[in-house]
Amino acid sequence: MNPSTPGGRTPRTPLTRERVLHAAVALADKSGSASLSMRKLGEAVGVEAMSLYRHVANKEDLLDGMIDLVFGEIGLPAGGQDWKTAMRQRAISARRVLSRHGWAIAFMESRSSPGPETLRHHDAVIGCLRDAGFSIELTAHAFWILDSYIYGFALQERSLPFRTPQETAELAPDIQMRVPAGGYPHLAELATQHVLQPGYDYDFEFEFGLDLILDGIETTSDKAAGRTVSRPPPATGASR
Repeated sequence: MNPSTPGGRTPRTPLTRERVLHAAVALADKSGSASLSMRKLGEAVGVEAMSLYRHVANKEDLLDGMIDLVFGEIGLPAGGQDWKTAMRQRAISARRVLSRHGWAIAFMESRSSPGPETLRHHDAVIGCLRDAGFSIELTAHAFWILDSYIYGFALQERSLPFRTPQETAELAPDIQMRVPAGGYPHLAELATQHVLQPGYDYDFEFEFGLDLILDGIETTSDKAAGRTVSRPPPATGASR
């Protein structure tokens, strides 16, 4: 018997708000946020559902905390970088986080009581743009268009019937059968000559669109500042 505990029992890990939130995120990752209940969450952490209310006030407070954890996983704009590189890296990080927590997409900007990680994230993004000389108006435009693209792309990606090159290859024969070239020539051309080609990379689709948006923001910023800047063409390869 373990002399440090009565009856030799292993001490129970104390229940904390952080532990509850991490368990809730894990459950939502597995089954979606709609299936999350206090009963299931209590079972996951080994307590009765009522015990959870010592750490979260209600379901909305639980969701606030879960979204705050998700925001905390997204890389913040790094100091010492130009704004364009910082925004690109932050967007790629956000997409990767949302690929792990697809349920969170619908809640990212809907919380009325954002937590400290959420506020820190937004403040860092806005601060990066303001430090680069963006006006308040252009900062707002850039902030919203980037987030709309990131969340929209992540939502669209989540609904695709394939996620990896292997899955794409496995689905190719069925897709080709259902999209005959004779009936839908343009759709069939896009599918067979691009999407269903070996090595098709959906990461590149995201980064191609992201670079177009960043280039457009940069052009708008230059015009507002009265600058004429000669820039190289956008990168043709996806970052890893």
